[in-house]
Amino acid sequence: MTQLPPKPAPRPDKVSLWRYFRLFRQDILSAQPARLYRAWMAEFRTPFFRSYMCNDPALVDLVLKERPLDFPKSDRIREGLRPLLRDSVFVTNGATWARQRRIIDPAFEGGRLRDTFPAMLAAGEACVERLRAKTGAGPIEIEAETSHAAADVIFRTLFSIPIEHAVAGAVFREFRDHQRAQPIVNIAALLPLPRWLPRFHSRRTRQTARRIRALIERLTAERAAQIAAGSAPDDLASKIMTTPDPQSGRCFDTAEMVDQVAIFFLAGHETSASALAWALYLLALDPEWQERLAGEAEAVLGAAPAAFSTLGKLKLSRAVFREAMRLYPPVPMFVREATRPECFRGRAVAPGSQVVISPWHLHRHERLWDNPDGFDPGRFETENGKACLRAAYIPFSTGPRVCPGAGFAMAEGPLILSLIARAFRITAVYGREPVPVAHLTVRARDGIWLRLEER
Repeated sequence: MTQLPPKPAPRPDKVSLWRYFRLFRQDILSAQPARLYRAWMAEFRTPFFRSYMCNDPALVDLVLKERPLDFPKSDRIREGLRPLLRDSVFVTNGATWARQRRIIDPAFEGGRLRDTFPAMLAAGEACVERLRAKTGAGPIEIEAETSHAAADVIFRTLFSIPIEHAVAGAVFREFRDHQRAQPIVNIAALLPLPRWLPRFHSRRTRQTARRIRALIERLTAERAAQIAAGSAPDDLASKIMTTPDPQSGRCFDTAEMVDQVAIFFLAGHETSASALAWALYLLALDPEWQERLAGEAEAVLGAAPAAFSTLGKLKLSRAVFREAMRLYPPVPMFVREATRPECFRGRAVAPGSQVVISPWHLHRHERLWDNPDGFDPGRFETENGKACLRAAYIPFSTGPRVCPGAGFAMAEGPLILSLIARAFRITAVYGREPVPVAHLTVRARDGIWLRLEER
């Protein structure tokens, strides 16, 4: 590839606090200075709080792996997500989080991935058919298509219903509206507002969150009735809703399940859609890798009906998807909070300080990766790539709070990527280069436009 994949232009090294707040609310990626791609640590000071970005792999391990209880999720990030996620496992801490993970984790272990493979495959094949109906009619905004496909996977694996189901389709449409209404951060994440003061979420944000939660509540209530009647399908929702906490013996009630389904949809739909769209764009920029992947897909998927063992044979597709998540990690930053005095690289960190782990900067760090801004799926076979994969690659976080659906994402993404590359030749649209921005996830400011031609 001769053309480097798009990257946001960084801000000047020094800007006013007001200018920084404005930039941060618009897009957290272009709000950061270029020096963070080389720094091991950086300190940001405001009149209200101090924040420390840690790119040193040793500090990343300390915060996420070695002492995660000393660095809980920051309530500042929770402020902006509260209307939709409430008390989901993504934002809770302590005993509440531990209980939620004890109930959720068994649904994503071992053979459950094998059980959900047919649903993933059906969603991928449905995506190809939708795309086939749109070829020849001009450029396609591929993020909308990957969002549709990822939502289809979520509903098929979670509730055994396709995206065409009335409630599933309504959730998908409302979530797209919520994404457009939701800023990356609420003002309460930047200012120390008292608990009793309203958080000033926009009316549209609150309305879309209420509608999404009402639709999810309808699905979970119906599933609870099916479970009680002994007629529930054996899918992820049934597994989670019937798994008791081994310590208390209690299962999730309907309200708790609504919180968890909301984050499953956010994490499992939004992040997968983002990574898949960027992977397709990167293939459009690199015809050689695209043809290699298409050849692998034809050899693996074209010979016989796909089975679960197929996933292990999609090695090139997995490498491309992994590299796409390196360049465009769906969740660009994790924010933790120091609970006691710390010393990071000789610098005192006071309790209450924000500790930021940035996959976006860690994955492109100039002192860690060879050719950090280039697209090179083969890098993970090199010594540098293998070392960085262990020390500086965290698209799903790491440690106890690693995403429970990471294995699902690494099955779903390469599978759908292979199905699309096998069916179509993909080219970029001249003059419409995507600009990465971070809202709920790393997406393109004006979409990712591609041309698809049937093979």
